[in-house]
Amino acid sequence: MIAEFKEKVDEILRRHSCEKKELITIIQEIQKEYRYLPEEILIYVAEKMDISQSKIYGVATFYENFSLEAKGKNIIKVCDGTACHVRKSLPILNAMNKELGLSDKKKTTDDLLFTIETVSCLGACGLAPVITINDHVHPKMTPDSAVDLIRAIKKEEMQC
Repeated sequence: MIAEFKEKVDEILRRHSCEKKELITIIQEIQKEYRYLPEEILIYVAEKMDISQSKIYGVATFYENFSLEAKGKNIIKVCDGTACHVRKSLPILNAMNKELGLSDKKKTTDDLLFTIETVSCLGACGLAPVITINDHVHPKMTPDSAVDLIRAIKKEEMQC
């Protein structure tokens, strides 16, 4: 493990005194830092906390919000619940996947700028079809407006 990663993880562990009861919070902070849970870090945490790797993987795979795969800087969630589905959320998903070169199997761009996830509900049925980008709600989307959002984010990223 790279020393920089080790320092950050050690800091997270210190803040929680390596308490086993703090495991979920520790994993949440690690995911916030890296946008996913790298395998080598989970192994390191298991050793430092003196708990089994299977226990850590059990927690990391039980909760849907944890990810063992790298995610992009911009997390796009496309609602495919009933209200969004009947208002044509799938063409929106398809347009974004095409724009980013993604598919059902490949959810994150190679540059780690975007990840697209399909979710069952975003709790905004009256705004359907709806997507979120980094938890910011975008209502009444169309394939064109979704692609325009992606292009605007790309343009903004290039200016940084």
